[in-house]
Amino acid sequence: MAFEGLMVSVSGVRGRVGGALTPEIMATYAAAFGAWATAGGVRSIVVGRDSRVSGAMFTRVVHAALESVGCTVIDVGMAPTPTIQLAVEHHHAAGGLAITASHNPIEWNALKFIGASGLFLSAAEGAAMRALLDSGIPRATWDQLGHIVVDEYAVTRHIAQVLALPYLDVAGIRARKFRIALDCCHGAGGVIMPQLLSALGCEVFAIHDETDGRFHRSPEPTADNLGELEALVRNTDADVGFATDPDVDRLALVGDDGRALGEDYTLALAARTVLRHRPGPVVTNLSTSKVVEDVARDAGVPFHFAKVGEVNVAIAMRDHGATIGGEGNGGVILPELHLGRDAPVGAALVLQLMLEEARPLSAVVAERKRYVIVKDKLDRPDAPLDAVYSALVQAFPEANADTQDGLRLDWPDRWVHLRPSGTEPIVRVIAEGSTEADARALIAQARQPLSTLAFAV
Repeated sequence: MAFEGLMVSVSGVRGRVGGALTPEIMATYAAAFGAWATAGGVRSIVVGRDSRVSGAMFTRVVHAALESVGCTVIDVGMAPTPTIQLAVEHHHAAGGLAITASHNPIEWNALKFIGASGLFLSAAEGAAMRALLDSGIPRATWDQLGHIVVDEYAVTRHIAQVLALPYLDVAGIRARKFRIALDCCHGAGGVIMPQLLSALGCEVFAIHDETDGRFHRSPEPTADNLGELEALVRNTDADVGFATDPDVDRLALVGDDGRALGEDYTLALAARTVLRHRPGPVVTNLSTSKVVEDVARDAGVPFHFAKVGEVNVAIAMRDHGATIGGEGNGGVILPELHLGRDAPVGAALVLQLMLEEARPLSAVVAERKRYVIVKDKLDRPDAPLDAVYSALVQAFPEANADTQDGLRLDWPDRWVHLRPSGTEPIVRVIAEGSTEADARALIAQARQPLSTLAFAV
């Protein structure tokens, strides 16, 4: 069964509220997930949401849908996506549903499907779950309906688990009394980030920590969107600025000099911290900056690419026995806590690095080789993209070509990656070079066959 206008991928099912995404659609997918996840006998499903305006409505819908297939709903209320994942593990639940569209604009919402392991569903698991949309969702009879219980302590447990990380010198961080500028973008970060930073002895200067879902800027924490946080860092003489997306699985940084570092530096700095204490493989997706690869090389550990998508990176990390990994969008995954992107973990690891370095973050970053990453997008053509990939491989025979997720062409000092988005009806074109001119030249070269294909259809 297909629903027009919905984006269905390993990132979940998402759409514009009142357009493709309606209460009826949410109920159908939630019921299918509940029936599929509980087929093994465990009846509990964890449910949580971010701060989006439509979240409360969809929560009521999801609760009823899960009850209709006999689930025991464990509601954690407004919570970060990683908190919901950890709650699935804590309760040994059959799975979880996160009601969040992550970094998408305010008019979007979504369901993210979490398996019993705390990982998002793989492509195969997602296909098996969605098969119930065609074969029929088995509903509970009146005497087998589910019910709702409330878990008020999910966020508290998450904070405690972060503070218990073996790499974290909590007493040392508290003694430093770091000054932190914080922008939660009116998202679920407001329920966890101020608490975590206060527990680490930080003096917090927060803006937009109200959890009303009325985003004051584009919710994606890219450098272009962090001007207000940059000013806050300068005006408060903060040691670092932290910005989260609405569901708190991504963290972006602003240095003590009041300049946004770019999301890729979050993972690079977190990896630098962890690899000092526990060397091991590093895994990132194909759209991640070379700054992360450089950190792995300097530490003398293996480095691996995975497809874009949190679950793809998590599975690759599990397969390679990775010590740390994540995505260049500010998503840090530390498997010692859980195999999921986690902004609170990223923040704690960055503070630990600042403690160990005992110098400004801007100085730590300045000694690294700098790259410039440029991100572009085009409307997704109806025709297959294979012709574009083939033309680019032929045009650049000297580049290393990786085709596991679209096409990435790699040189020692630059790369370009083309892939269809799993969350929007677009093709993403991302390039990186030693200078902005180098990156933009790669973007232009990659766009040419793509634009030709789009025109042709």
